[in-house]
Amino acid sequence: MTTSPTKNLTIEEYLIYDDGTDNRYELVDGKLIMVPLPTADHSDEIDLLLEVFRAEINQQKLLWQAKRDVGVYIGKSLNTGRDYSRSPDVCILLSEDWAKLKAEKGAAVLRTVPLMVVEVVSTNRKDDYVDKVEEYQGLGIPEYWIVDGRDKLVSVLLLDDGRYHRTEFRGGERIISRAFPLLVLTAEQVLSA
Repeated sequence: MTTSPTKNLTIEEYLIYDDGTDNRYELVDGKLIMVPLPTADHSDEIDLLLEVFRAEINQQKLLWQAKRDVGVYIGKSLNTGRDYSRSPDVCILLSEDWAKLKAEKGAAVLRTVPLMVVEVVSTNRKDDYVDKVEEYQGLGIPEYWIVDGRDKLVSVLLLDDGRYHRTEFRGGERIISRAFPLLVLTAEQVLSA
């Protein structure tokens, strides 16, 4: 995780920030945190999930979108008052919210609560297992998947009464999703993409 030397940014400054590179950043407590490039396995897992989710959306005729490279505005820190915006690996959102994002200038950062997000664990495990759990739970995202190639599991966190409850899926176990109840996908399929 690389922190940019830039001063503390507001969400408005973040949305139009351009350092002249193709680097991607999350906004964490007002600071730019560079998002590392995914590994090949990481990228393949994201591609597979996007393909599967898009097929489910089409089959069920849902007015949803499955996207990568969409930020999620978390809000302001209660401690510092600085802004947070995360960039999940996969974001499931309403089609009307996507249309609004397309009409805006600047970075595609969702200001409404997405239906579901997925993070593929990479270098900083604490981000996905602790920080983002707290942030996504606090925002009220109904479903959060953590795809963990090192531990060979897919965790599905479902929001009930304001708290996430986690179920872990391994090997040939079928992943149970509230957002996609008809989904037929195993942890092994995701992790061997």
